[in-house]
Amino acid sequence: KLKKDMHIKKYTKKSIVFYEEDKSEYLHLLLEGSVKMYKTNPKGSHIHMHDFHAPDIIAIFASIKDIPFPATCELTSDGVIGIIPLKKLYDCMKDADFSLAVTKSLANKMELLASLLQRETIYSSEAKVAELIHDDITIFKRLKNNEIASILNIAPATLSRTLTKFKKEKIIADEEYIVRALDKDKLLEIVETNIIPSREEPL
Repeated sequence: KLKKDMHIKKYTKKSIVFYEEDKSEYLHLLLEGSVKMYKTNPKGSHIHMHDFHAPDIIAIFASIKDIPFPATCELTSDGVIGIIPLKKLYDCMKDADFSLAVTKSLANKMELLASLLQRETIYSSEAKVAELIHDDITIFKRLKNNEIASILNIAPATLSRTLTKFKKEKIIADEEYIVRALDKDKLLEIVETNIIPSREEPL
């Protein structure tokens, strides 16, 4: 039903879909590609919030509550986004199946928000890097270190120092810029304790 009301827009990498504080007038559906959401602090630095990969709904909270977007949305690859007028969305909310799908999407976004809050308020730099290596080690093949540091909201130098510490403790190996996890239990321990456990030397 919504397809006939959807307008399809194609974007190139690094294009801005909307800026933080822009008014939300449409529901944005990511049909192809990927985007990143980030906030900008008073110094002009970007604070990474989350990445979305197609297919997904972008900034559904702002759309449902009809409030300004809480973050800027930028393409990290070429992509295609479908936009639907909010009035059409509200009309479809009367359908039980559609409302359930929207509720599930909102629940997923709340889980992401809780994870982000924990990472930014509790995790040390070491814990952030350890969790990323444990959960998505292939990111080190896909992105440069400065891009990974931006996602973790840490300085590139901090990421480099942390990886060096992990190698010294034989938690990871880094051969020809390919990161391998050697001790996943230690990675989880770092996430849980926020510190790097020292490896005991044999007597």
